[in-house]
Amino acid sequence: MEEEPPTETRRSPPQPLIEEPQPKKLKMSSTTTTSDDEDVNSNSAAPKKQRYKRRKVAIFFAYCGVGYQGMQKNPGAKTIEADLEEALYLAGAVPEQDRGLSKRYDWARSARTDKGVSAVGQVVSGRFYIDPPGFVDRLNSNLSPQIRIFGYKRVTASFNAKKFCDRRRYVYLIPVFALDPNCHRDRESVKASLGSDNELVKCLECSERGRKVEGLIGKRNFEVKTAITESDISSNTVNAIEVSDVQANGVLEDSATTSDSNKQTSVLVENTATELNVGSEGTAKSESSEMSGLGSDSEIVVSKESVNGKEKSSGSFKYGEEEKARFNRILKHYVGTHNFHNFTTRTKAEDPAARRFIVSFDASAIVVVEGIEFVKCEVVGQSFMLHQIRKMMGLAVAIMRNCAPESLIEKALQKDVNINVPTAPEVGLYLDECLFTSYNQKWKDTHEEVSMKAYEEAAEDFKMKQIYSHIASTEHKDGAVALWLHSLNHRNYPDLRVIDEVAKIAKNASLDMETQAET
Repeated sequence: MEEEPPTETRRSPPQPLIEEPQPKKLKMSSTTTTSDDEDVNSNSAAPKKQRYKRRKVAIFFAYCGVGYQGMQKNPGAKTIEADLEEALYLAGAVPEQDRGLSKRYDWARSARTDKGVSAVGQVVSGRFYIDPPGFVDRLNSNLSPQIRIFGYKRVTASFNAKKFCDRRRYVYLIPVFALDPNCHRDRESVKASLGSDNELVKCLECSERGRKVEGLIGKRNFEVKTAITESDISSNTVNAIEVSDVQANGVLEDSATTSDSNKQTSVLVENTATELNVGSEGTAKSESSEMSGLGSDSEIVVSKESVNGKEKSSGSFKYGEEEKARFNRILKHYVGTHNFHNFTTRTKAEDPAARRFIVSFDASAIVVVEGIEFVKCEVVGQSFMLHQIRKMMGLAVAIMRNCAPESLIEKALQKDVNINVPTAPEVGLYLDECLFTSYNQKWKDTHEEVSMKAYEEAAEDFKMKQIYSHIASTEHKDGAVALWLHSLNHRNYPDLRVIDEVAKIAKNASLDMETQAET
């Protein structure tokens, strides 16, 4: 029997080796399989803190400047910026390694406010960790009640709160009595009224304190280029222009003072936390009540103010249409592009930074806070220098009080004239809003509008409770403006006299006399 040849067994073709996939990163772990050991390791790593991305944002906030040395951080000084940076760190918006190093997170501010100056619409920008939700609440919990964060807006990577800010609007609240030439006059007039029935006698104490208050007058660090001596001015030419050098014997009677002037009643205004002191005598209907939000029947005291617990008479002076028109005419001299070297410190006329553009300056509205009537002066400009607005207000008030002629503003804006301009107290000034018109127009289709519109209600509430109440209470308690008014005289500010205008008039008068002599 033949043996059958062994049958050849068929083998299946070798299968290609399939390599197991490498374990992927943790962020994709849900789509991969892991071994038991890997699973244990992944579970132990689960509690790791979630990592967030930094976001470029613009932060909107307000603050009351009392007790602070300004907005900008200054080593060794208490500033708004220092408190805000620390709050950002404590809120987790800034990592430990960047603490106190603002350049690392692209920090920028829209405006630098001076010592004691407040803000309602301040804006800063930077790259912060804003997640998880509750960023604003975390910030506010680490800040004093004087600083309040309203919210934030996501912005472009190149956004800079300083460079992208087109205009800035400031408001200065000046008491109405400050515009009255007969209220809180110079000490010589006050002393001359001793022994009389004139109300100026009540200014004796505050006039002594305000006669020469250190820090109000300031110092110039370069010489006056254009000046004339008093010997060049004859007495009759001085009277020919609107310069009122208040004389010691120039005492005016107070027509609004009566024997019943001590009778006062308190009226609490509904929906406000302010108290108006309405006297039984000397009350007047407010001509601007509609502007101030009060009804036409509201009575406002314009004949009495309180400084250091003593009543001060402002006569029958009212900020009526005539006074309003004059004050706005004075402020309008600042509008436009000018050289403001006389309205700041440490900036010479030759410095290009001295040229600034003022968009508008208006003083039409009146507000009443805690019984004091204030004129609301709004100024809008591209940018402002140190003390610029306070000096602009100081000179404008001096002109309203007839301490200087209106023409002096034009002289002060000239490049070749150096004069010492009065600086109004800082307490009445606050930053109202920073405007980003160009940025909003360019990025309106892709980014949120950078503005205060969403926070108007919260900002108004903070302004009334923190800023306005502080301004009024400071005037009641310390009489900041009243003291300054007593220092507003030609002894402290000799440059308030006309410089070239008087010399020109004197020269013309001399020429006329020579012509008459020849004929």
